[in-house]
Amino acid sequence: MTASATDSDFAAWMGTIQTRVESALARSLPGPQQVPVRLHQAMRYATLEGGKRVRSLLTFAAGELTGADPARLEDVACAVEMIHAYSLVHDDMPCMDDDRLRRGKPSVHVEYDEATALLVGDALQTLAFQLLAEPALANDAAVQLEMLRTLAVASGSRGMAGGQAIDREATGKTLSQAELEFMHVRKTGALIGAAVKLGALCAGSCPAALEQYGHRVGLAYQVVDDVLDTEASTATLGKTAGKDAKQGKHTYVSAMGVARARAFAEELRCAAHAALDSYGQSAQRLRQLADFIVLRKF
Repeated sequence: MTASATDSDFAAWMGTIQTRVESALARSLPGPQQVPVRLHQAMRYATLEGGKRVRSLLTFAAGELTGADPARLEDVACAVEMIHAYSLVHDDMPCMDDDRLRRGKPSVHVEYDEATALLVGDALQTLAFQLLAEPALANDAAVQLEMLRTLAVASGSRGMAGGQAIDREATGKTLSQAELEFMHVRKTGALIGAAVKLGALCAGSCPAALEQYGHRVGLAYQVVDDVLDTEASTATLGKTAGKDAKQGKHTYVSAMGVARARAFAEELRCAAHAALDSYGQSAQRLRQLADFIVLRKF
C-alpha cells in the first residue's frame, strides 16, 4: 500500500470513529429538553460538535489492538470525552485561565454564565463515572473497578486537577525541564494515557507496553500544544493563541525554544513507536495516532 493510500485509510478510520463517538455522546448525554433544560443544553454545547477526539481515537485503537468489544469502547470513549470536556469548561472560567473561546465558539461561561459552567463541569464528571459503572462494561468486576480507578486517578489531584494546580502555582516562575514534565504528565498526559489504558482494559487487561506508549504520546501532545500556541492562529486553533506567554506560563517553548521543543516531540514520537515494536503491523493505528499528535498543525 502506498503512503497516500495509507494516509487515506487512516483518515477514513478516524472519521468513522469520530462520527461513532459523536453519536454515542449525543445518546449518552441528557436530552436538550430534559429538566433542568439549561444545564442539559449547556452540557451538550460543551461536549458535542467539537475537538479532534484524540482521546477517543486512542481508546479505540488500543481496544482494537487488544480485541475489545466496540460497544464497550464507545462507553469508555464517551466517559473520557466527558472528563476532557469538563476540564476545558472549568479551565476557561475567569477564576482559572479566563478564556472566552473554545473549539471555535464562545466558552461555556460566556455562552451561558459562570454558575452554569461550573455545574456543567460537575455534571459531566459524574456522568463519566456513571458510564464506567454500567454493568455491561465488563465481565469481571475487578477489571471494571480498575477502569474506575484509572479514570479517577487520571482526573484527580495526582492527575489532571493536580497538574492544573501546579500550572497555576508556577505561573511567572521558571521551571526546569524535569519540573515541566512533572506538571504536564499530570495536566495533559494523565488523561491521554488513561484513554489508551481504558481501551485495552475493555479487553480485560492493559499490557505495560501500551501504558508506556500512552505516557509518551500524552507528553508529546502537550509539547506540540506549546509549539502551536506560539505559531498557529486563533482561527486555526479554535482557542486563543499566544495565551500562555501573555499569562506568564512556563512552557516547553519558553524552556527550550521552538526548534528544541519540536525535536523533543519527535523524540517522544519515536519512543512511542518503539514501545509498540512487539506488536508489529497490528499496532499501526496507534503508530499513526502518535504521528498525527506530533505532526498536527492545530
